[in-house]
Amino acid sequence: MSTVVAVRHIHFENLGTLEPLLRERGYAIRYVEAPVDDLRAADIADAELLVVLGGPIGAYDEAIHPFLSQELELVRQRLDSGRPILGICLGAQVMARALGARVYPLGVKEIGYSPLALTQDGERSPLAALGGASVLHWHGDQFDIPDGALRLASTQVGLNQAFSRGPNVLGLQFHLEADPAQIDRWLVGHACELSQAGLDPRVLRGQAVVEGEALERAARQVMGAWLDGLQAPQETSRGQA
Repeated sequence: MSTVVAVRHIHFENLGTLEPLLRERGYAIRYVEAPVDDLRAADIADAELLVVLGGPIGAYDEAIHPFLSQELELVRQRLDSGRPILGICLGAQVMARALGARVYPLGVKEIGYSPLALTQDGERSPLAALGGASVLHWHGDQFDIPDGALRLASTQVGLNQAFSRGPNVLGLQFHLEADPAQIDRWLVGHACELSQAGLDPRVLRGQAVVEGEALERAARQVMGAWLDGLQAPQETSRGQA
């Protein structure tokens, strides 16, 4: 059975609605906890799919959170291997850093459900399956697009919302995976951030009710299309876009 290793930073930011699809596709799912587990373990590096999930810290904060150095090295090695890797929010920022791009404060908090504007490359990517569905944004940092990668999406708040580098590398600034049935875990877990940003949790809860079902359908289509397009490592390389 193929294995997906999901690198998790905080318990409720998990694979969400993507987990049932991955199980249907025959993947066994294993979570590793980035702050406490040894990310140098061979069975992490050897997984058929690596997913690096979100979290409420900066991808540049290894002086504060030393485990990030180990995580960056894991991601660099994964990118060099040509094996499939998906990064979500913080995970995409770590990927961007591992590819030599800047990650830095956006200047504002982009939190809430809203649609993306796909680039021409995005329209030709698995993200085309979003079809205008609103995704969950929850970040205060932004990555630059790495050299050799394609910018796939933007919003009025954040220019760089997704990138790909060949068929096996996908970085998403937004949360495609957020389960609307679990949104209250996010609202409680990030209550201080919401308060500091002047955002009412009731508004986000209402958005999840309205937008969640369509996002869940779109997420399955996007993830399914990406999985269908994966290539064996010898067929692709880190330099492809």
